[in-house]
Amino acid sequence: MLQDTDQEGSYEQLLQQPSIIRRFSYLRCMNDAKVVADKLLQVNAVRLNTREPFTWASGWKSPIYCDNRRVLSFPYIRDYIKSELCNVVFDRFAEAELLAGVATAGIAWGAMAADQLKLPYVYVRPKPKEHGLGNQIEGYFEKGQKTVVIEDLVSTGKSSLQVVEALKDAGLDVIGMVSIFTYQFPVAAEAIEKTGIAYYSLTDYPTLIGRALEKKLVPAEEEALLLKWRENPAGWTGVL
Repeated sequence: MLQDTDQEGSYEQLLQQPSIIRRFSYLRCMNDAKVVADKLLQVNAVRLNTREPFTWASGWKSPIYCDNRRVLSFPYIRDYIKSELCNVVFDRFAEAELLAGVATAGIAWGAMAADQLKLPYVYVRPKPKEHGLGNQIEGYFEKGQKTVVIEDLVSTGKSSLQVVEALKDAGLDVIGMVSIFTYQFPVAAEAIEKTGIAYYSLTDYPTLIGRALEKKLVPAEEEALLLKWRENPAGWTGVL
């Protein structure tokens, strides 16, 4: 039976939301996004700081930095996240014939999930190698294989969808994508919606902020500021 969640309300309320948001939110009724968020916070894979914001490669100022690679160093939490990824693939994409990890952060997660599910595996570079065989997709595959992309996190969705396009150009049938974490930026939701593939994330930014507040990892008075960042990350100034 589907359970209510704090952020999304009841299942009936969820069905009334726009399809783009439903696609991001549906899985949160299927697994415990709060537990996943707790695991990330427990090992400092996610750090929050409104007073000394982080600078992304894009130049954006951000009160959050997510480094899921850190989880790899903690065996029991690593195993939990791996199992959750496998559960989603098994439950949502039972017809999957191939998993594809996104270089570089998604490579390890994809490999572990493929090993547990006993599925073939490849990983995809941002662009073809400039030497050797010039591969962009590393590993053996056959055209037409139903493929699920494994990503560590989704921000704007640009790099993830470049991988999706590379797989499609190679003749693979990309049926979905699964990530550990998503910021739930509207631009990413819209871009993924256009591809027609199903996308699920184990947890998300609003859930993580909620858990950080409950655990008193950030002051309660910073909640509005943290949530406002997601509305316009490119123009965020750190003030309300």
